[in-house]
Amino acid sequence: MRGAGCAYNDIRRPRSRRQGGAHGDAADPSGQIRVGHAWLYLLGLCLAGLAVLLTMNRLAIALGAGSLFLVAAYPFMKRVTWWPQAWLGLTFNWGALLGFAAATGTLQWPAGLLYIGGLFWTLGYDTIYAIQDLEDDALAGVKSSARRLGAGAPRAILAFYVAASALALAAGWSARLGPLFYPLWLAYTAHLLWQSRRVRVDDPGRRPLPVQGQPRRRPSAVRGVHRGGLAALRS
Repeated sequence: MRGAGCAYNDIRRPRSRRQGGAHGDAADPSGQIRVGHAWLYLLGLCLAGLAVLLTMNRLAIALGAGSLFLVAAYPFMKRVTWWPQAWLGLTFNWGALLGFAAATGTLQWPAGLLYIGGLFWTLGYDTIYAIQDLEDDALAGVKSSARRLGAGAPRAILAFYVAASALALAAGWSARLGPLFYPLWLAYTAHLLWQSRRVRVDDPGRRPLPVQGQPRRRPSAVRGVHRGGLAALRS
């Protein structure tokens, strides 16, 4: 479903930001994917996601349906608020709630803490990405956390990451995870601190080192929660 969300975002992106050359009906800058084809691809992904969702319990199905509003609204957030990265965090980390509900049939503190921690994690890394788009976003008239924070972005990113780390630790502790979680949490925290120290706003045209070769991955602490949760469920 993340693929479906990304496809929808590209379709809804303003034409001035997705149009490549004379390709007015293109869903991507290269002009290789037409908007109609992108809608078909999106439909296929949604049907596949629905087939998986319907195998889950009622709470998980309800949460899955609830995520559609977040996904549908995200492409418009850059026109509405200076904090579209926060909305992205609400959307991208929904799986913390849905996955917990699918595995346990309930929602408890570990899921909520992990979800809010993921929100702050996304605020941090997507602000780094937004720094690279400062000039383009200003020309297009769209908003971002990087534009709002200005020179204070590195300090804000550090604060976001500290909150993300603390909430991940609280999620692991409240879930009573085993010892495997804590070394992974330390590695996750160390990486976030290293990343935040290397952010540069004074050279937005240069790709910040922390995100070179680094796609938007699930943090190691979340992997620890996942593994520890599976172990708890099996015991």
